Amino acid sequence: MKCSIDPETLGKNPEGRKVKGVIHWVSASKGIPAEVRIYDRLFTESDPEVGDDFLANLNPDSLKIVQAVIEPALAQAQPEDRFQFEREGYFVADQYDHTAEKPVFNRILDLKDSFKPK
Repeated sequence: MKCSIDPETLGKNPEGRKVKGVIHWVSASKGIPAEVRIYDRLFTESDPEVGDDFLANLNPDSLKIVQAVIEPALAQAQPEDRFQFEREGYFVADQYDHTAEKPVFNRILDLKDSFKPK
């Protein structure tokens, strides 16, 4: 990817120009791999007892595990330390699985709630 910075738009809205977006990134060469667990709602219905069997309302996508690249300083986090991952939500270093050698973070709060029951 090739990109450039325009210092005239940093934190400003210059007259006659529209900023199309801001890129947040982590250096691939300096970043370190981490496991990130994205938790979603456990049930697909707001009332899990709808229907004959509440197990039929379990959300098969309630947990997604993704591999990410994080800032090296996050590997030094202690279990239960909390962080905001930009544009993703709030995360906590896993109480049991997080180590400096294998960082693991769990999402504890999404930035927006888009739940729409079926």
